Amino acid sequence: MLKKEAVSMGILAAVMVPHPPLIVPEIGRGEEEKIKDTIRGFAKASELIAGSEPETVVIISPHSAFYSDCFHISPGNSASGDLAKFGAHRVTFDVRYDSEFVFELEKRAQREKIKAGTMGEREKSLDHATTVPLYFLKKAWGGVIPCRIVRIGLSGLSLEEHYRFGIVIKKTAEELGKAVCVIASGDLSHVLKREGPYGYRQEGPEYDKRIMDVMSRAAFGELFEFTDLFCERAAECGHRSFTIMAGCFDGLSVKAEMLSYEGPFGVGYGVCTF
Repeated sequence: MLKKEAVSMGILAAVMVPHPPLIVPEIGRGEEEKIKDTIRGFAKASELIAGSEPETVVIISPHSAFYSDCFHISPGNSASGDLAKFGAHRVTFDVRYDSEFVFELEKRAQREKIKAGTMGEREKSLDHATTVPLYFLKKAWGGVIPCRIVRIGLSGLSLEEHYRFGIVIKKTAEELGKAVCVIASGDLSHVLKREGPYGYRQEGPEYDKRIMDVMSRAAFGELFEFTDLFCERAAECGHRSFTIMAGCFDGLSVKAEMLSYEGPFGVGYGVCTF
């Protein structure tokens, strides 16, 4: 696995992961057995992050604060959360934010004329698109989260702006000389099956097939070939997360590995590492 002393500082690795709460045993209560491949993939992806020994982990969350015209970066020095609303009151999380990284990220975004910052109302707790990945990451680290976290939300801006913001994250990591890993949290299509909670559209399976092919090859330029209408029809969740993550690798040679894909409940779950 990657070690900090063996590589230059900056973006060390990234993972694309879903965030179904039922994957957590305290919530799934046996239902998680139906997505065993996703669990195994999630565990391997988390081991990659933990083994990279990052100082900071950037989590891109579709369920953090969302603004139509800017990217929200969670402010403050720390945050906490739990999975109580899903019935798992004892599954809790406490993280330390990397306020230095956030400060420099805001400044660089301003210089690059990208609308991003800690403006807006501070969220009261961590969202499940953040805590589900943290559940596996915490487990990979033996029950603790030793690094600092930066949590970033999506926006209504174009895919190109999401990619550009990823480049800003990359440049900030390099400027600060920090070892950084990125988690792109996002489910795939929500309309895979007629018996699923959101029904079926033909764009659902088509989206999942295309996005898993693109991400398994790290063919990030092809992310822009997905039209807004197609993504909307496919009822996807994570495309913008994946696009920000892709920007974090701009100009770098990337080794991609697809670890799993499943969709037994009508929602697509894909895991890839980079």
